[in-house]
Amino acid sequence: MKIGNKLKRLRQEKLLTQNELADRCDLSKGFISQLERDLTSPSLSTLDDILEALGTNIKDFFNDHEQEKIVFGQDDIYEIENEELEYILKWLIPNAQKNKMEPILLILKEGGKYKLETAHEGEEFGYVL
Repeated sequence: MKIGNKLKRLRQEKLLTQNELADRCDLSKGFISQLERDLTSPSLSTLDDILEALGTNIKDFFNDHEQEKIVFGQDDIYEIENEELEYILKWLIPNAQKNKMEPILLILKEGGKYKLETAHEGEEFGYVL
């Protein structure tokens, strides 16, 4: 697993030089340089020491999940309009196809029709206003 870029970014965020980080961990500057270029791999103990010096821990370092957005606004909506069949289709949450539910708003104009464009494995739920 390549971790060099992430280590380098963390070090730079803490405004540390390779020398300063090496001194805090009793390592050589050359070793830190090789780590950041993915030319060598640290032992688990060494990685733990480096991460402690950088103000984090192994669990948080390997947790790549950014805080998931749960509130969406008008700017997040993707919309298409079919003038021939007279409907507007709005995807209310971006990239929701990876979720268990993908909320879509279908607006039918008077006399409009909607034809399902693609098959899917999920269930459908309708709410008519």
